[in-house]
Amino acid sequence: MDTELGLRERKKIATKTALHEAAMRLAVADGYDTVTVEAIADAAGVSRRTFSNYFTGKEEALLHGDSTRLAALLDSVEARPADESAWPALRAGTDLVLAELQRRHLQRRDSGTDAGPGWLTRARLIRSHPALLAEQVATYASFERALAEEIERRLPAHRSTSRARVVAACFLAALRVGIQTWLDQPGDLTLRLCVDRALAEAGENFG
Repeated sequence: MDTELGLRERKKIATKTALHEAAMRLAVADGYDTVTVEAIADAAGVSRRTFSNYFTGKEEALLHGDSTRLAALLDSVEARPADESAWPALRAGTDLVLAELQRRHLQRRDSGTDAGPGWLTRARLIRSHPALLAEQVATYASFERALAEEIERRLPAHRSTSRARVVAACFLAALRVGIQTWLDQPGDLTLRLCVDRALAEAGENFG
């Protein structure tokens, strides 16, 4: 039974990933405004009903990559030593996720299987459309609550109840600044370096 459930879950993950990748390919190739749910489903080889089982609309499908990375970030922070304070755990967890993102990108590029748009192209696509930006803000807001719960476990007991939420909000703001800096600069700096610098500056009061 465990094996069957494992296979079923992997199939769901594969279907969501296929829909996300199809949405991105179509949006980059044909323009975000022209992409339809039907076109995404067709490109992924599934029915319109199957699409609706996974996503509420094309915006959510396009932002699935963000959701996956944020979930991986939370898992990475939770896996840090229990006695590690909040901000160092956040920075270490972020570095691990970015390193894995870079490793997968290089692996796919070297194997010749990365035929879809790169992460930089995807990020710029999201930033250029208000509807996608609004969906991204909602995604981050939902993640912020879960992250604050993990942060709270790492703060001294005497801290105020709002401290964890403040730290989570500041961390995500710094993360977004690092990503935007990377998107705006000409290409000499890596995403990992831009994010690390932003987190270092924001974390001066959260050590």
